[in-house]
Amino acid sequence: MRTHQQQRGLTFIGLLFVGIILAYVGVVVAQVVPTYIEFMAVQKATDKAAAGSTVAEIRATFDRAAQIDDIRTIAGKDLEISKQGDRVVVAFDYTREIHLFGPAFLVMKYQGRSK
Repeated sequence: MRTHQQQRGLTFIGLLFVGIILAYVGVVVAQVVPTYIEFMAVQKATDKAAAGSTVAEIRATFDRAAQIDDIRTIAGKDLEISKQGDRVVVAFDYTREIHLFGPAFLVMKYQGRSK
């Protein structure tokens, strides 16, 4: 007599379900990556701007760098500029929302400061 071996694997419906989930995750990741790239550009522009000596110069330097790097989320007027000892510290924080479905959003909070 032969023994029946149990089959393993996905059904077509299971494969479709896994495919839909992976596609949705891929779409969300494709929306998150540009926000992180923009965050890195903001950090770079903040580091450049911290070399300025006056508040107006720091904001103008940031705005020029933001124009070059196509930063639209934050502007020079949104920067927090302070002095710690003898060095200028430029800080920022902002949020980005990514619509997931219906009333659900993925909220990403970015913050940083000059080095």
